[in-house]
Amino acid sequence: MRTAVYAGSFDPPTNGHLWMIERGLEMFDRLIVAIGNNPAKRYSFSVEERLELLKASLNARDHLTIAHFDNRYLVEYAQMMGAKYILRGIRSPNDYEYERVMRHINADMAPEVTTVFLMPPRDIAELSSSMIKSLTGPTGWEETVQRYVPGPVFQALAAREKPLHD
Repeated sequence: MRTAVYAGSFDPPTNGHLWMIERGLEMFDRLIVAIGNNPAKRYSFSVEERLELLKASLNARDHLTIAHFDNRYLVEYAQMMGAKYILRGIRSPNDYEYERVMRHINADMAPEVTTVFLMPPRDIAELSSSMIKSLTGPTGWEETVQRYVPGPVFQALAAREKPLHD
């Protein structure tokens, strides 16, 4: 069985994340979507909220697992889960350089785990959770952000935004 781990902060999940997950489900017999939690990082949504947003944004499937891990290297988590593959997205030259280095470090730690890179289509290639958070808030943000996130994520973002009154 070909098992892969696709990890990220998913804070919040975007349509780019969903594209990666759908491609991963096509490529692998089992896909583990894992929320990495870094205690030094400040998140907009708790791990529990991010798990729920992912579950609400994806159709349940037998070969899809949504989980989280703390205080562990991704490659070690993949080994622990019996995964032989790590799925990563490349959106830009900066992503490529970072992921190239991490692929080599991961191979040093666990040569039996292969990193697989995917490049998203142009319409979502620049999309990131950080960008979504930066677009949320100004007047009219809803129309802009709604096209880049799944419905449950948009609803969660809208619930957090309080209308501004003059």
